[in-house]
Amino acid sequence: MRGALLLIIGIGVGFIAAHQVARTPQGKQFFDDVDAKAREFGDAVVEGYKQREAELRAAVAEAEEVIADLSSRSK
Repeated sequence: MRGALLLIIGIGVGFIAAHQVARTPQGKQFFDDVDAKAREFGDAVVEGYKQREAELRAAVAEAEEVIADLSSRSK
């Protein structure tokens, strides 16, 4: 219970400190840079996911074609 309380207090203190730092020009620039890098990372993750999804869909389509071909040969 004490650990959870300390965690909540730490989060609150961190939030207040970040808010105060963000008021300065250097702090605003820092948080803008962090935000830009986080968005860039998120975009890269989404792009990688979409590429992998396309690869898997192509593999499934190819497998379905092979299965259909084998089924038609066995008849």
